[in-house]
Amino acid sequence: MKTTLELVLPPEIAYERLALERHVCEVKKWQNLDNKYVRLLRRSVDARGKQVRVHTTVEIGIDENLAPLCTYQRKYPNVRNRPQVLIVGAGPAGMFAALRLIELGLKPILIERGGDVRTRRRDLAAINKAHKVNPESNYCFGEGGAGTYSDGKLYTRSSKRGNFRRILEIFVAHGADERIMVDTHPHIGTNKLPPIVAAIRQSIIEAGGEVMFDSKVVDFQIVNQEIKGIILQNGLKLEGVGVILATGHSARDIFELLDRKKIFIEAKPFALGVRIEHSQSLIDQIQYHSSPRNPYLPAAPYSLVSQIGYESKEKGVFSFCMCPGGFIVPSATADGEIVVNGMSPSRRNSPFANSGIVVSVDETDWTDFQAYGNLSGMKFQQSIEQKACQIAGGTQTAPAQIMTDFVEKRLSNHLLETSYQPGLSSVMLDEVLPKPIAYRLRKGLADFGKKMRGYLTDEAQIVGVESRTSSPVKIPRDSETCEHLQIKRLFPCGEGAGYAGGIASAAMDGERCAERLAEKYGK
Repeated sequence: MKTTLELVLPPEIAYERLALERHVCEVKKWQNLDNKYVRLLRRSVDARGKQVRVHTTVEIGIDENLAPLCTYQRKYPNVRNRPQVLIVGAGPAGMFAALRLIELGLKPILIERGGDVRTRRRDLAAINKAHKVNPESNYCFGEGGAGTYSDGKLYTRSSKRGNFRRILEIFVAHGADERIMVDTHPHIGTNKLPPIVAAIRQSIIEAGGEVMFDSKVVDFQIVNQEIKGIILQNGLKLEGVGVILATGHSARDIFELLDRKKIFIEAKPFALGVRIEHSQSLIDQIQYHSSPRNPYLPAAPYSLVSQIGYESKEKGVFSFCMCPGGFIVPSATADGEIVVNGMSPSRRNSPFANSGIVVSVDETDWTDFQAYGNLSGMKFQQSIEQKACQIAGGTQTAPAQIMTDFVEKRLSNHLLETSYQPGLSSVMLDEVLPKPIAYRLRKGLADFGKKMRGYLTDEAQIVGVESRTSSPVKIPRDSETCEHLQIKRLFPCGEGAGYAGGIASAAMDGERCAERLAEKYGK
C-alpha cells in the first residue's frame, strides 16, 4: 500500500533527501526504511511568516511497488509515409504539436525561419557583442522559440488548455530533471533547454517527421477559403492536409501577411513597460527575512500587482516573467529597436534579480495608430521599441534609469552594474514611454515599495522596454475545433495567435490544435 503525507518543513529538511527520509521515519515511528520508500511529490516555499517553511507532499510505500515518477516514453510510430501536416514555427507550440501528430499517425513538417539551437548561439552573441540583430535568428526566432534562451519557466495557470503533467513528462523523457514535476513553479533554465529541444527534434525526425530550418514562410496557398499549403522565401511550395500556425508573438511579417490577404485577425490587448533589476541578495532579504539566505532555499522570486488610475481609468500594473538569479537579455527582432526580456540559468546563481514591470494596454492607448486597423496595437508596440533605440543611441544599448530617479522624475547621473551585456544609457524614460504608461509605472512602483519594504530603492534600476509580453494580435478560431473562423484547415496556435502565454501553455495549445486537426482532417 502507498499513501501520502502533507508536511510543513524547514528548508534544510525539505531540500535534503536523506534528512527528509529521516524525518518521515520519525513521523511514522520507523526504525529505518528497510523495504519502504519515501518519494517527494510536491514542494512549495512559504515565506509569509518570519520563519520560511516548505509545504511538502511525500509518497510512502513498499519499495517493490515503486512506479516511475515519469511514465511517458519516447516510443513513436513511423509516420514517414503518412499524410503530412505543415507546422509553421518550431517553438513549444509547434514542437509539441509535431509530437502529438506523430502519436496520432500523421507526419509533421516543422518549418522554422531561424536556425537550430546550436547555430542560434552565434546570432545571440552577435546581438550582445556587436549589437547586430539577425531578423531571422535571435532571442525570439529559432528552434525552441523565445523560451529556449529566455528563461525556461514552465509554470502555468492554464490547466484547462490541456494536460500540464503530460507536458512535464515529455520534457523529462527528453532530458529534463524530474524535479520539474515536483516544484510548484517548475523551471528548466536556459542552459538546460537547448539539448532538450534538440532531443525533441530528434524524436520527430526518427519517427519520420521533417524539420526545416532557415525556412521563412512568405505566402499561403489559399483556394476557396481553404489553405492548401505555404510558400517559402526560396520559392519552395509545400502542401499538407492542414497548417498549424505557431509563429510566436513577434512574427510581425506573418501578421502583416494575414492582414494583406484579408484573413481575419484582430488587435489584442497586451502589456508594456520596463524590466527592473535588483541585486538578488536584496530580494532574498526582503522575501526570506534574512541575509544571507538559507543555503537550502532557492533564489527568492516575487509577484506584485496594483491597480492604478489615470484620467479616471484604472489599469493593472504588475510584475511579469520574474527571473531570480538571472540576466536581462536583448530580444529585438530587427535592428533599430530595443526590446528587453529576462532569463535565468537552471541554478539561478546570477547576483541579479530582474522582472518585467508592465502596464496593461488596449485600444485606448493606441488611438494614434487606428489607421493601421487590426495591426494598430502592433504598430504602437513597434513605435515605442524604435523610440527606445533612437533615444539610447541607435544600437542595442538600452535606455535605463535608477528606480528612485524614475519615480522622482530626474535624470540619473550614474547607473548601476547590470547583467544586460550590450550596456545601458542613462535616459529619462518618460521620453520613451507614453505618458499614461509612465504615470502608472511610477505610481505602481511607489505602491510596490509599500508592499515589499526595501523594493523601492536607489540600488535598483529600470531598463526599457519590456514590450513583447504577449502577442499584439489575435487570430480568431473556433473555440471547439481550433480552426480559423474564415480559412478552413488553418489552425492558429500558441502565443502568436493569442491563445497561450509561456512555454507550458503554448505546448498544451500545440497538442490541442494537433488533436483537433487530426480529428477533422487526419482520416
